[in-house]
Amino acid sequence: MADRRIAKRLALLSSAALLAHLSSPVIADTSAMTGDAERFDCRQLADWEPPETPLEWFEHSLWASHCHVFQARAVRIGIDGVRTLALSRDIQDGIEREVARFLDGPPVFFERHGRIGRMNWSSDDGSAPASPAGIARHIDQYYRLSLGSDERIANRGAVRLDIEPLDGMRFGQRLWLDSETALPLKRELIDDRGRVVETFQLTELQPPRLHEGGVVLDTYREPPRHSWYPTWLPEGFVDQPVDSDAEGQDPVVGHRIYSDGLSTLSLFVEPIEEGRERLIPGLHRLGISLAVVRHVMADERPLQVVVMGELPPRVLVQVAENLAWREVTE
Repeated sequence: MADRRIAKRLALLSSAALLAHLSSPVIADTSAMTGDAERFDCRQLADWEPPETPLEWFEHSLWASHCHVFQARAVRIGIDGVRTLALSRDIQDGIEREVARFLDGPPVFFERHGRIGRMNWSSDDGSAPASPAGIARHIDQYYRLSLGSDERIANRGAVRLDIEPLDGMRFGQRLWLDSETALPLKRELIDDRGRVVETFQLTELQPPRLHEGGVVLDTYREPPRHSWYPTWLPEGFVDQPVDSDAEGQDPVVGHRIYSDGLSTLSLFVEPIEEGRERLIPGLHRLGISLAVVRHVMADERPLQVVVMGELPPRVLVQVAENLAWREVTE
């Protein structure tokens, strides 16, 4: 069994999968600044031409996920069972607030406050795309996107978007996007054997409202310097900004996130100390996600390495087995 800290992190990722689309801006609305914060004006979405190509639909869904306010009911179906949820999303002073509450089974409440992510740490980092348009182009290098037949989800017309990986290093997805707003209405996660391992679907959606104002963009900042780093990642995965000062974050645990714009893996490294719960090395299943645990020695210190994500097990194992250490100077 994985410890409660890691299980909680993964539960939040999986329960918010439909809402937590990775997104970043293409436009900074300087007329809607608060201090030095950049904002994207959501009102301009109303004037955009309807998307036509698969890539346009995907990019539009990223913006829509940041700029609409709504309440909904949903069902999550995975190998660990069926759960129903109440979802809500609003924007206050440019900050997004998402809430997911399970309505059956063990009580789980998820709340996230955030800004539009950039998918890179600093403005001079040219290796990672910093906008939905850039993210869509990045994803197009590693996935094949195609449009399926129109369907009806949660009593709304939906466009199906099939996303197939071009290699065996990541899972595929099927997304059903609201034909009016491009909001995701349903997601199927498809493993490397072609099996649907999770379905997340809205069953009831109150009419979504486009936010009449700006949404704050994440600030650029320098990445932290850990004593460790991965020497191997699947092609296309880049280092993601993560809030190391977030409430509940254990300062002893080093945490990095890597993503290709669609699939994500989390890497945790922490000391093995007396009184701290340690995990059993090997492969653990946490809901639909997997976690690989290793115990290693670095600088004569025992460390616990955890790599988790919705990716093929061999990918997580290869990341966990390919860490290097360096001297960190203050």
